[in-house]
Amino acid sequence: MLLRSLKTSAYVLSAALFCQAAQADIEIQTIAEGFDTPWSIAELPNSQGFLVTERPGGLHRIKSSGETEAISGVPAVFAKRQGGLFDVVLHPNFEANNTIFLAYAAGSEDSNRTTVARATLDGNALTDLKVIFEVTPNKKGGGHFGGRMAFLADGTLLLSVGEGYTLREDAQKRDSQLGKLLRMTETGEAPADNPFAEAPYVYSYGHRNPQGLLVDAPTQTIWMTEHGPKGGDELNKITAGKNYGWPAITYGVDYSGAIISPFTEAPGMEQPVTYWVPSIATSGLALYTSDAMPNLKGQLLVGGLKAKKVVAVDVSGEDASISEPFPELEGRIRDVRALTDGSIAVIDEAAGKVVRISAGAD
Repeated sequence: MLLRSLKTSAYVLSAALFCQAAQADIEIQTIAEGFDTPWSIAELPNSQGFLVTERPGGLHRIKSSGETEAISGVPAVFAKRQGGLFDVVLHPNFEANNTIFLAYAAGSEDSNRTTVARATLDGNALTDLKVIFEVTPNKKGGGHFGGRMAFLADGTLLLSVGEGYTLREDAQKRDSQLGKLLRMTETGEAPADNPFAEAPYVYSYGHRNPQGLLVDAPTQTIWMTEHGPKGGDELNKITAGKNYGWPAITYGVDYSGAIISPFTEAPGMEQPVTYWVPSIATSGLALYTSDAMPNLKGQLLVGGLKAKKVVAVDVSGEDASISEPFPELEGRIRDVRALTDGSIAVIDEAAGKVVRISAGAD
């Protein structure tokens, strides 16, 4: 397994050199800035712009002109350390019902939880806001909330949940919702066809702090990235009912250098599609499907907070290959989204801005 880790690091450089040559003609443009720790971006239909969350609790609309407008009615959030306002996603039928979903940390230092609310976007205000789900058990402190959401074709909603940092053993306990990928209806009920009757919301388990999540629409394949400790960030292909190992198996060590587990694999536990040693601090995740940048078509785009870059993962072969498609772009990348026009929206958290990457003119 050490050889796999070294190989992962080695082919990044060679693949990156190839991508620098293959994707030389790109344009990187700032489309909005001045945000306070932006976390997530959602593309509005019909060229209406974007919604952007700020971790301290702000929600903003970016108009097609690039102007930004604050949206009122956002619920109160627990905004300390990693806690705050996380993801924003549109209802699958947003054009008809103007419904959005927010994932955020709620509560206090001594008792907090990842929470999901739904609301109607009425101009620049949220109305009819209702909390539809609260993760149990409550936890202390400001670590490892997860907080990404994605819809499946059947209309159910996936929510990634971290294990709370201090409660990492809960990731292996199905009676705890910490360290899980959860699945619910759009109103917050547990679907009858989830894999565990005794844990009705749990879809998969053994996760550390998943902050990248997507559903490949044609195949309904679920992809998720999660932070490792010191080393061991993972890209996982999620199957219902499977155990992804944390903390019983890991490719990372504790921040002190102490061994968390001597095992990198175990019977009944899934292996990642690929992993990173050292960590890149994986965050937002997108699947690029456009012909606009053909060398990226079919690849996953992963935001790296610590690495300060976007990496591309080609999963079409037997082994995943990793490259750096945009060497000109450097920043603490919190979110990555493939847009309908073939461009890519990227959140640079530290700079407080959203940039667009698009194919250059021929």
